[in-house]
This record gives sequence, structure tokens and C-alpha cells, in this order.
Amino acid sequence: MTDLYRTIENHSEGIYKEKGSKFLAFAYPVSSEEEISQCLADIRKQYHDARHHCYAWRLGPEKLRYRVNDDGEPSGSAGKPILGQIQSRDLSNILLVVVRYFGGTLLGVGGLIRAYRSAASDALDKNVLAERRVFDKMKLEFEYLRMNSVMKLIKDYHLDFEDQLFDLNCSLILRVWKRKSEQVFREFSKIEGCKISLIEE
Repeated sequence: MTDLYRTIENHSEGIYKEKGSKFLAFAYPVSSEEEISQCLADIRKQYHDARHHCYAWRLGPEKLRYRVNDDGEPSGSAGKPILGQIQSRDLSNILLVVVRYFGGTLLGVGGLIRAYRSAASDALDKNVLAERRVFDKMKLEFEYLRMNSVMKLIKDYHLDFEDQLFDLNCSLILRVWKRKSEQVFREFSKIEGCKISLIEE
């Protein structure tokens, strides 16, 4: 079950220099392709005079969504080694960008692979790795009379809730750790007049 994944805590930077070329690396925790596009646009604007803006990203707890970009470098010499650093640390919801300032000396494919890998690794080494839980969203509907029973379960399972409506008929949106979803679903279903349903996102 994919209910945990590893990512980075914050934005960090790294650097690698070889034969006059300078490789600046930037690591970002991200949660969507829109966020990735914005980060890339900001980097390109800030480092508009750089020769290459190469990157790799991976999204989702299943780690199935990813992309690499060599941005004009020889195929497989930039994006892949950057992604390799993400994979070797088993990370997701992350964007790694390496910006290159050309120093006038060609490094060859092997040299480029080493440079992009080293810069990316340096940025990750300067970050903090974190484990994140994957949550399900559930809608809970119940009569006000069942409030105590409902609140007891929320407290027992340490659940967060949002969009609450407390009236004669009440409703809540719960965030439930995937690992506990079936159990929580079962327990709330036992409360008379309580209806619980999974919200598909």
C-alpha cells in the first residue's frame, strides 16, 4: 500500500564547477505540475543568461509521474543523472533544476553526466529528507444527537477535519491516513444514522 512517501522539507541549492563551467542546482518540494511550471519559469527568468536549464521531477506517492529535460545538452547527459539522484534517495513530489554556465571547455558526455549528478546531489545533501503520509478524504454525515460518538472516534483516531456544518444534520470532511481508512470507515459505519463516503479526488 502506498501510504507513505519520502520528499524534501524545503528549497535548497547546490553547486559544482569543472573546467570553467559552473553548475547551479536547485531543489524544490512540489505537489503539482502547475507548481513545477512556475518554479521553472522563475529559474529561467532569474538565470536568463545561463546556457542550459536542465531538470527532472517526480510526483505522487506511486512515483509513476516523472519527466527529464536535457535542454540542449547531449541526450541523456543531464536530465537522467538528475533524476538518478531523485531515484537513489527514493524521493517524490520534488523538482531538481541544474543551471549551467558554460566555461568554454567541452566536458564530453561522461563529464556532463558527472557534473549534473554532482550538482544535483549537492543540493539534496543540503536539504532535509522527510516522510509524508498519504491521506484519503471522507465525507461524514450524521444527526446532531450522534455528535459525542462521532467526536470520540475523531479523537481516538487523531483525525483532522474541515468544512464542518453543525446543525440538526451535521457534516464533516475528514482527512484519514490511507493505512487507517478501512478501519475508520468501519467504525463510523457502526454509529446509527451515520453515513460515511470516500471523496474521489
